[in-house]
Amino acid sequence: MPESDRLPPLGGLRAFEAAARHMSFARAADELHLTPAALSWRIRKLEEHFGQPLFRRLNRAIKLTEAGRALRPGTEAGFAAFRDAQRAVRRLSEDRPLVVTAGPALTAKWLAPRLFRFAETHPDIELRFVASLRIMDFDRDGIDAAVRLSQSPPPGLTARDLWVDRLVPLCTPERARTLRHPRDLAEHTLLHDDSLALLAGKPDWPAWLRAAGVDGGAGAVAGDRGPRFSHADHAMDAALDNAGVVLGRFLVSERELTAGRLVAPFGLTLPLPGVYRFVCPEGAERGGALARFLAWLESEMAATRTAVQAMFPDIDFAGPDKERRAIGSDRKPIAPQSPRE
Repeated sequence: MPESDRLPPLGGLRAFEAAARHMSFARAADELHLTPAALSWRIRKLEEHFGQPLFRRLNRAIKLTEAGRALRPGTEAGFAAFRDAQRAVRRLSEDRPLVVTAGPALTAKWLAPRLFRFAETHPDIELRFVASLRIMDFDRDGIDAAVRLSQSPPPGLTARDLWVDRLVPLCTPERARTLRHPRDLAEHTLLHDDSLALLAGKPDWPAWLRAAGVDGGAGAVAGDRGPRFSHADHAMDAALDNAGVVLGRFLVSERELTAGRLVAPFGLTLPLPGVYRFVCPEGAERGGALARFLAWLESEMAATRTAVQAMFPDIDFAGPDKERRAIGSDRKPIAPQSPRE
């Protein structure tokens, strides 16, 4: 093979593609799980292969040289083709598990309790769930699909909207008997789901108390007190143990609401920013095990929506409240088998 046809090192090309996409050595190193020094070394070796620099190193930034701009389209197309081929080969392995990532609360409180129905109708499909708040890479982490709360559909991927949620105070029926007005929350422990801080607008207790009009003046309720939990399901478990009142999501609390283990003492809700979506590599959902899982997922979401809508008919889970319930001293919990009825 002529020297001019010798292929460059694959590791260097991968480092270059990530750095050119992010226009940052640091972010590229983080994506590839490399130290910045290791990533720089790979790019230097690639530059030695071509005999010219691919990046201009500035004080706080990098820019592609003419050679870098010429190399970038080919590397992007090449790695995209390689990823497509890798997914095609994986889909041929019918006996391998279908790997799905979702948030810890959604996995524990919604997906896991329903999996027996999937197993009954699809005994030939083995599922493996990866519960994580981290956004995972389909190729690097070996993920087939994700069920995620996101602000907008991710580019270059297939995304199906599943659920638009809202937040509402939840507690045990026993605790709800002493909650006549939002001001009464001053006498109760507030349980905080810190994963909400990752969302736009921070829809947390202070935001709900502002909407309820009890965040200032006489009878103000301090919204920043109480224990904090990194995961929504942990905060919900504390509420189930009667440790306090949690600002909960309808989707992950549907089973507890249906069973009457949790009730909503006040009708005021906050929109949860974003949409729960099914996301997978483009085209992967068109056949095989993933298509069957998506069909099951959409069916279960529809059944959950019907159940929640029956309990809370005045809340539109596809948009704003149809009717904003007034908050007054005579409010009753809007939940089945209210403890005051």
